[in-house]
Amino acid sequence: MEVLRSQKRTVSNEVVSIPLYLTAPSMEVRLEEFELFAIDRLRVLQGVSDGLARGKNPKEMDDLVDRLWKEHMRHSDVLEMMNKDIISHFVLRLVYCRSDELKKWFLSNETALFRHRFRIKSFEVQRTIAAEFGLSNKVATGAEVESLKEKLGQVIRSMGEKSPNVETIYFKVPFEEVPDLVSGRRVFIQKGYAFVAGSQASLGFHFISKHNFSSVNSSVSLKWTTTIREREKDRLTPIVEALSTSYLGPDYSQSSEYADISLKDIDQVSKSSFPLCMRHLFEKLREDHHLKHGGRMQLGLFLKGVGLKLDDALAFWRAEFTKKVGGERFDKEYAYAIRHNYGKEGKRTDYTPYACQKIISSAPGVGDHHGCPYRHFRICYPSSNTANLIFLLDKQQLLATANILSIRYSFSL
Repeated sequence: MEVLRSQKRTVSNEVVSIPLYLTAPSMEVRLEEFELFAIDRLRVLQGVSDGLARGKNPKEMDDLVDRLWKEHMRHSDVLEMMNKDIISHFVLRLVYCRSDELKKWFLSNETALFRHRFRIKSFEVQRTIAAEFGLSNKVATGAEVESLKEKLGQVIRSMGEKSPNVETIYFKVPFEEVPDLVSGRRVFIQKGYAFVAGSQASLGFHFISKHNFSSVNSSVSLKWTTTIREREKDRLTPIVEALSTSYLGPDYSQSSEYADISLKDIDQVSKSSFPLCMRHLFEKLREDHHLKHGGRMQLGLFLKGVGLKLDDALAFWRAEFTKKVGGERFDKEYAYAIRHNYGKEGKRTDYTPYACQKIISSAPGVGDHHGCPYRHFRICYPSSNTANLIFLLDKQQLLATANILSIRYSFSL
């Protein structure tokens, strides 16, 4: 495999620069690499998303990104690592161009990934990256930084960082191109220019990536819809459509002695260990002896993932559904789908549980119980979504969260 940008300099077997991903590279990619490279980068992006959701500070995020990159994207050959970086980005750009929600998730986490990859680079490397991005003329001179040192230091210290020194890199850009930094009072503005610290460079580069990614993603989305999807329906399309909902957690497809649960334990385990979305589905199944298709898929694959064997799964669903629809109808209309989920029917695909992203992005309707309770109660229970969520949390004995929501709800009345 040969990449067009192989002229990049390297230091100690490390890639000095970070690609700007302006154009897709001209190279041949094996179908296996097409998928595996994308999965490895997706693991990094999901790790970044999880770190941000957990409120990690910038230093913790730097360490997390460094570890994730070494774990999933490192290669012994520098050129191969560069290829993997570029290929995986453009594959995921194709994967996540197919809806506004997918685009938003991808751009948000790619921006965060770039920000922290840039932050952990040395001063010399940051300048090299700026030059490669065509921003060398936007780097503030040492004299400018020195003359504004006191004012720049006030901004930096207000964000809990150290005062700038002679090696601190600053980018001088029109203030209207970095509105997020301006609104957050994270830059010093003089004569219409914002001085963006190198530690915030990915946000400073946002005015490039924002326009570039948005325009390219729009064209990619159009090309995918009109040309690629149909032309590659037997080769690339199944891979692309599956990647955005891929489950990248532990592999539960083969149950171990520690993962198996039995029918006699399932009620107790549901109360002690099921996440709220699954506990809600489980209890609704026990109450109504029925779930619609979305609920059956979400709960059924989850039960498979935590170790419920096929025979026990059939017995479990049959025991509930026959109370409402009868045994003959269950065997005729529902048993096949359960066996199909376990890879015993149809294409014999061994399906994995839904990831949180897929659950959150689902679209339950009135009367459905699947999806994410924190997001979807307003759809399933439109009359009073917050009150119903508080009731559910209180019922599940998640009192601290319920109390917080209850306070917020009372103030909104």
